[in-house]
Amino acid sequence: MTASLREPSRLSVPFEEQPIPLMETPVLSVVKKPEPVVVTEPVKSRKKAPVEEISSETYFQEHPKDDFPTIDRIFQLFTTGPSKLPIVETVQYTSSVPWLNGRLAWIADYASHFSTSRHFIARSLNGKPDYFSQKVFEGSKFNVFRQDKKIQFYLLVDVSRLKMGFYYVDLGTNERVLLKTYAISVGKLDPSKPSGTQTPLGRYALGDKVVVYQPGVMGIFQDQKVEMVRVLGTRWIPLEHGYGIYGAPWIEESKAGRLVENVSVIGKYNTEGGICMASSDLEELFSIVITKPTFIEIVTDFREAKLPGIEVATPTR
Repeated sequence: MTASLREPSRLSVPFEEQPIPLMETPVLSVVKKPEPVVVTEPVKSRKKAPVEEISSETYFQEHPKDDFPTIDRIFQLFTTGPSKLPIVETVQYTSSVPWLNGRLAWIADYASHFSTSRHFIARSLNGKPDYFSQKVFEGSKFNVFRQDKKIQFYLLVDVSRLKMGFYYVDLGTNERVLLKTYAISVGKLDPSKPSGTQTPLGRYALGDKVVVYQPGVMGIFQDQKVEMVRVLGTRWIPLEHGYGIYGAPWIEESKAGRLVENVSVIGKYNTEGGICMASSDLEELFSIVITKPTFIEIVTDFREAKLPGIEVATPTR
């Protein structure tokens, strides 16, 4: 069963300067979970076993689950220190820049000039995963992508291990660098599909109709007005085949009544084809990839992937 967001109203996002535009007609499949959980469609067939009771070992016994490369070098994109990766550079903020012909520069102007998202700049500027605060002063330092580097990003999804590797490829040096490994959820198990799940195999480009959601932001889902973090978490990144990457849904705590992220859905076969991540991971990924060409390759075994470039641990500077 495929659910879709239909013409969500354009909403104000509390981020300085221009808000990131909302998507118009993304398609996402969301799994039904036991109460209390996200708003979703009812399961059609009562004869099917609950997703949680289906073991992935039935389909993926031949693949060991602990051999996917594990690393986290993301901080090297944001740090202004000497350990930063060679695809970024540190700039010093000044309100007077030559490319604006006398007009005062905002963070959005730096983002546009250096093809680097405001979310990326905010995290580097703040020295922590804060993607919204943009308080700058003359002399403030932050990282941007180097203009002399032509790079692409690649996401490698291994459905048998429920892992996703995040790489950059420097097209000038032909070097590929693994930045981080993420835990994910993918489609429900389906032995009739080539992947063994409802998530399709193949290589796809990431779309540009991305969305930012925050608690309290309402939208239309399945013809009902709902709080969108209860369905998609805090971010949505579409794929060209119609599915997308989205955050874990938020649910109400039974006692306090406040919304919390339901991270228990991660690491399972429980979507209708989309890829689900913890919101903190997706917000991080979102900040990096939305201004650069990004591709996703979905395989049953990461060793089957044919990523471009030669993988290196120490990239050329």
